[in-house]
Amino acid sequence: MMRSFRVLSPDIQYTDGGILEKEVAADHLELDLFRWEEEVPAKEFAEYFGLLVWHIATIDANYMDQLKSCRIIVRCGVGFDNVDLKAAAERGIAICNTPDYGTSEVADHTIGMILSLERQFVSYHNFVQSEPFTNFSHLNVPPGRRLRGRSIGLLGMGRIGTATALRAKAFGMRVVIYDPYLPRGHEIAVGVERVESLEELCSQVNILSIHTPLTEETHGIINEKLLRLLPKDSILINTARGPILDLEGVYNVLKDGYLRAAAIDVFPTEPPNPMPRLLQALQNNETWLQQRLLVTPHTAWYSDDSVLDLRRKSVETVLQYLKDNKLRNCVNAHLLWPGQSFR
Repeated sequence: MMRSFRVLSPDIQYTDGGILEKEVAADHLELDLFRWEEEVPAKEFAEYFGLLVWHIATIDANYMDQLKSCRIIVRCGVGFDNVDLKAAAERGIAICNTPDYGTSEVADHTIGMILSLERQFVSYHNFVQSEPFTNFSHLNVPPGRRLRGRSIGLLGMGRIGTATALRAKAFGMRVVIYDPYLPRGHEIAVGVERVESLEELCSQVNILSIHTPLTEETHGIINEKLLRLLPKDSILINTARGPILDLEGVYNVLKDGYLRAAAIDVFPTEPPNPMPRLLQALQNNETWLQQRLLVTPHTAWYSDDSVLDLRRKSVETVLQYLKDNKLRNCVNAHLLWPGQSFR
């Protein structure tokens, strides 16, 4: 019988005592689950075989130096910008993420945001709500836009980008992608157009949707200069990572009327603090921004099904490494030294 190995979660998000995680772990893993505000006893760090990390804890080199027995850190989510991949590789610790839990949800959310902005769902609802009888006429509101024939540009063509592309195609939209790391031929298989630069992407589309991971390369990559390459009156969608998008640039192109509208699910810091000017204007209900900015609180991924998948698959990743020495979705193997292996 396999002995039990200890696994720490320093920032678990749920208050149910980790019922699902413990069910998956069974007798193979001994789970120590802490909320972020709870302190993990320092003497315990050296005992942990693995970590389950959400998005709050920062796992840097100093943190890892305490993990004398750690062999694997699983990021419970897609993004891994709160874990130092290089420091982990130097210490022989494998970092894995869990990318396949909310693909459908994020793609659905993206299309929903596009529909909300192009078909004017929110503004129509607010208009009728204010005066249900006198305002109940299409003659009193601006027209929506037809999606068929619109051009959507996708920055990133991984799981979520591909799922979004397929949904957009079903609406009859022209789909253009930019992803320098995508193997040649994938765009042919999916039936989309491919361009060779971000500048070319922006110049060809009137909807720009972000689906790239947050890395040093993509941090702040969508800035005001790029947004002004979009045709005037375009819309912007971000359901990826907050720091990819320069919010000051978004504020400027919305304020002067160049960009028609934006829908944003993620922000550089969450909750937003300090408050960006864009959100201050939304909070103050400033006239120029009304019906032009749609904001959701990092919920593009969120559903009952996706939560269950995320929690289950994260623990399964640790179990698979423990049982079979196989790494699922390892994101730092490329940083190992020549001849080096994980612990």
